[in-house]
Amino acid sequence: MRKKIYDDDDGRVIANMNIEGTPWYVPGKHGDANPVSEENMPGKKEMFHIIMGALAAGLLIGIVFIAAFFLFILFCTEVWFK
Repeated sequence: MRKKIYDDDDGRVIANMNIEGTPWYVPGKHGDANPVSEENMPGKKEMFHIIMGALAAGLLIGIVFIAAFFLFILFCTEVWFK
């Protein structure tokens, strides 16, 4: 079977799909994925900002759910059950 040739293919691996446990896994074959190195890791200040951003996002979602629950209870007590 011939391999298809595409004009826009430059040979780079965007997402390595050689994952252990899949039927097509080939041991020892690695793509062009960059391994995690010390220079790619965020510093302490960047990590702090990442954690604070994730915490703020989670709290915002929690506040929205609490407000929706409060409004539902308020609606039930003042309008629906009267």
